[in-house]
Amino acid sequence: MATEKKKIDSKSKTTNSVHQSSASKSSKPKRQSKSQRKPAETKKGVGKVKEVKPVQTEIKKKTVKKLPYLFAVGRRKTAVARVRLYPKDNRGEIKINAKDYKEYFPYFEFQKNIEEPLKKVNQFGKCFISIKVEGGGKRGQADAVCHGLGRILLKFDESLRKTLRSSGFLTRDSRKKERKKPGLKRARRAPQWAKR
Repeated sequence: MATEKKKIDSKSKTTNSVHQSSASKSSKPKRQSKSQRKPAETKKGVGKVKEVKPVQTEIKKKTVKKLPYLFAVGRRKTAVARVRLYPKDNRGEIKINAKDYKEYFPYFEFQKNIEEPLKKVNQFGKCFISIKVEGGGKRGQADAVCHGLGRILLKFDESLRKTLRSSGFLTRDSRKKERKKPGLKRARRAPQWAKR
C-alpha cells in the first residue's frame, strides 16, 4: 500500500511540473525595447537602408505693390471704424472687414448710410475704400463708418468741407448710453415710490 501511494505521488508531481513548464512556454514573450530589436530583414540583405537625399525647394515671395492711401477714424457709441481710401485704385469697391459692404450690412438703411457721404460729393464708385470696424452693434458700426468716410473725404479734398459740414458727416455724434447710478434702477429711473 505504501509503495502504491508513493508511485501515485510521484506521478502527480511529474504531471504538475509538466503543466507548469508548458504554461511558462505558452506565455507571450516580453516586448523588446527599440534598442534591443534587430533591424528588419529585407530580401537583398539584413539591415540595408536606402539613403534619402533632401530635396531643396525655393519659395518665391510675392511682391505686392503697396499703393498710397489716406487714413481716417470714425466713431459712434462704442464702435470704431478705421477707414483707408486708395485714390489711385479705381476699383470702386467698399470692403468692410474683408467683405463687401452690402454683405457686411445686409440692411438697406445701413447701406444707404455708408453710400450717402460718397454720393453727396460724387465720389461713389471712383476709388477703392477699405474699412476695419469693431465694437458696438451694427447700427453704431454703420454710423462710425459714415463718420470715417466724411473725415477721409475731407482729407482727400479740402474744398468739400462746406458740403460735408452742412450734411453733418463731419460731426461726431457724442450720444452714448449713460451709466447706471447707485440707488436707481437705471441711469435715471428711480424705484417706484410707495406711500406705506
